[in-house]
Amino acid sequence: MEILVINFSLEGLTEAEYRNQCDEVAPAFAAVPGLVSKVWLADRATGVYGGVYTFENGAALDAYLASDLFAQVGATPGLVDISVRGVEVLSEPTAITHGLAPAAA
Repeated sequence: MEILVINFSLEGLTEAEYRNQCDEVAPAFAAVPGLVSKVWLADRATGVYGGVYTFENGAALDAYLASDLFAQVGATPGLVDISVRGVEVLSEPTAITHGLAPAAA
């Protein structure tokens, strides 16, 4: 499995407007091939928002990074200081600590 962490700040976009956008685009993320889960993040104290994505494998992560959806998100007005980082999951210790629970049926 692979993890993608994306963080950004809001500029000229209220949190309420951002949350509405999130609700609107969530179904598009649910349909991303190879995406196991996406956790939506909000740190109001620092003004940092983003997501933690879990992909089945590196190929699925790479396909998402090359997708129109990823490009559209990066071009969203009001999202600034965007950082994108992909990391590999260490499967064995993660399984021991229940780090990636199976998806609900």
